[in-house]
Amino acid sequence: MSGLHKWVFLVLSATQFILGMLGNGFIVLVSDSSWFKNKTISLSDFIIANLALSRIVLLWILLVDGVLIVFSSKVHDEGIIMQIIDIFWTFTNHLSIWLATCLSVLYCLKIASFSHPTFLWLKWRVSRMVVQMILGALVLSCASALSLIHEFKMYSILGGIDGTGNVTEHFRKKRNEYKLIHVLGTLWNLPPLIVSLASYFLLIVSLGRHTQQMEQIGTSSGDPSTEAHKRAIKIILSFLLLFLLYFLAFLITSSSYFIPGTEMVKIIGELITMFYPASHSFILILGNSKLKHMFVGMLRCESGHLKPGSKGPVSL
Repeated sequence: MSGLHKWVFLVLSATQFILGMLGNGFIVLVSDSSWFKNKTISLSDFIIANLALSRIVLLWILLVDGVLIVFSSKVHDEGIIMQIIDIFWTFTNHLSIWLATCLSVLYCLKIASFSHPTFLWLKWRVSRMVVQMILGALVLSCASALSLIHEFKMYSILGGIDGTGNVTEHFRKKRNEYKLIHVLGTLWNLPPLIVSLASYFLLIVSLGRHTQQMEQIGTSSGDPSTEAHKRAIKIILSFLLLFLLYFLAFLITSSSYFIPGTEMVKIIGELITMFYPASHSFILILGNSKLKHMFVGMLRCESGHLKPGSKGPVSL
């Protein structure tokens, strides 16, 4: 890779990293200050705050991983450093995805309206169920990270075999098993994706039925329930689209480990991967009325300070 490509990657990574840290840091700061001031926090704010915190850690991991790939690929691909990065990334990545899924489920059960007994049973127990999902997400994230220990042992064995050049049929099977385990590791992302898709589908159906009811009674389509449906749908849809892009980038990056001469592909995958935790924070801010109000107020204050001859912040 040429020096120009390395600097372009570094500039793009740093830009996404800074934007992601600003967005997620703002969410954590506002949520924690509100929690400290009011001595209480809603379940949705708790999930959003922890989601933003996990994204901050994830951005740091992705930045370190990308810098090592570009400037010291041998250090990245060999030894304990790769294992530490992969373990922390796996835990933080799965926790972040499941927290976003818990938020989708919470929005769906709080906003959508159905008369089916199963849905009503879930709706009445939404807080308890979402808390149980969060605890389950912690367990699954730990399990996915611990599962890498066996994979690393196999990786070390195969690396030693490749170094000696003595590859038997038994170890060829072991190499294929390692590759299969590595690919199947991506299946951890399918359950939260399916749950989020189901939440999105239920909100779409609920919005359609609610709109028809409003038209029948001659009420404006801009009522609070309709707006809540639309806001939740936008948040979940943005998460799904960004998550699919993130998942595609992860597949590209993972496949590059088995195909020689694909360093540029790996770098592009790293850049796309960082886009997901960096950009989704701003979607969460714009989709949350309290965060949006404070974010817009902060921007107005900053613009007021920047105006020549300004006497102070612009009042809200």
